Amino acid sequence: MTDANALGGVTIGITAERRAEEFLGALERHGATVKHAPTLTIVPLPDDDALRVVTERVATADIDHVAVTTGAGFRGWVEAARGWGLAEPLLESLSRAAVFTRGPKATGAVRGHGLRETWSAPGETDRELFDRVLAEDPRGARVAVQSHGAPLTEHTDALRAHGAEVLEARPYRWQWPEDLGPARSLVDDVCSGAVDALAFTSAPATRNLLTLADDAGRRAEFVDALTHRVRCACVGPVTAAPLTEVGVPTLQPERQRLGALVKLLVAELGR
Repeated sequence: MTDANALGGVTIGITAERRAEEFLGALERHGATVKHAPTLTIVPLPDDDALRVVTERVATADIDHVAVTTGAGFRGWVEAARGWGLAEPLLESLSRAAVFTRGPKATGAVRGHGLRETWSAPGETDRELFDRVLAEDPRGARVAVQSHGAPLTEHTDALRAHGAEVLEARPYRWQWPEDLGPARSLVDDVCSGAVDALAFTSAPATRNLLTLADDAGRRAEFVDALTHRVRCACVGPVTAAPLTEVGVPTLQPERQRLGALVKLLVAELGR
């Protein structure tokens, strides 16, 4: 079997919206049949009043620590600030703080805007990131947090409980896509045996597919299929968490990257 047809005869469901065409194309080049069924959409918030208010606050306050969770989110925050004429004062304010990042992507975004990180989470998890900020003893400190699609309540509450003032910026949020037909069909295909594998690149997308199985009254059947018949590949442990919680085994690449996930699927399913 040639590499170009390594996944010939294999049907893989993907739920990603971001970089979906790249992901789908890579799998199809290896011969896979891909069912694209988005379970969330990312909504940018450049005109969000709450984001503007917190951006103005961060740009004019003395910030002690900065927690950057995602590269795309940080870049989106700066771009939104640029539209309000606040990009330069925002970056100037952040440059005077200790910057903590959640892995290489966040680090790359920070450096791309002329900042330098104090520390980066080696495992690329929120837990590592915020545990490191807590280790700085944030009592009386002002901490700017760039969160991702959902509020990071668990971590921001912990910072506040330790005496920090937290300014949380959410440059984008997640919501259900307008058309849930493909995702509902994917649930049916998993249950009927028409899918060999599922590949996930974000925890909300993973959790939303389980929710759709719930809504269809097929949760137990769906989880059983994932446990015994359908291989589930996740880009990393955070993405896999909703499946791990219900006992579904997952495959994960050594590096939390889309290309590594594709290679893993080829290695595991192309045998």
